[in-house]
Amino acid sequence: MAGLYFEEFVVGQIFTHPIRRTVTEADNVFFTAITHNPAQLHLDEEYAKQTEFGTRIVNSLFTLGLMIGISVGETTLGTTVANLGMDEVRFPEPVFHGDTLRVESEVLELRPSKSRPANGLVVFAHRAYNQRGQMVASCKRSALMLRKPQ
Repeated sequence: MAGLYFEEFVVGQIFTHPIRRTVTEADNVFFTAITHNPAQLHLDEEYAKQTEFGTRIVNSLFTLGLMIGISVGETTLGTTVANLGMDEVRFPEPVFHGDTLRVESEVLELRPSKSRPANGLVVFAHRAYNQRGQMVASCKRSALMLRKPQ
C-alpha cells in the first residue's frame, strides 16, 4: 500500500502495521559493525553474560530504524518529503536476538506548512512491542508530507 497524503491523515488515527519482524543475531552484529559502534553489550557474548541482561542486547538504533521502517508502507511510502526530527525516543525494555517486533503508529498532530504550501507536517507516535506485549521502543516523528496534487 502506498503512503498517504497529508489530507488523508486524521489526528488520533492508529495504524496497526501488519509486518512483524524477528530480530536476528546477524541483524544486530551487522548493524553494530557497519555503524562503527564498538559497544561490547552488542558484540561480546562473554562480556554480556556478566551484565544484568545475561546476554547481548540488540543495538537500540537498529530497533529505532526497524520500528520506523515497519511503519512506512501504510503511512509515508512515496508521500514523504523528509523526516524533520525524532523526539522523545525511548527504549523501556531491551530487545534480544529472537524477539519478534510489531509496530503501531498514531497520528498526533497535523498542520499545513507555512513556508511550503505543497506540504504539510504530520507528527506520528511510533510504538514497538515484542512478542510478550512489552513496549520496547517509542518515539515521536515529525514528517514533512506531500499534499494531494491539485
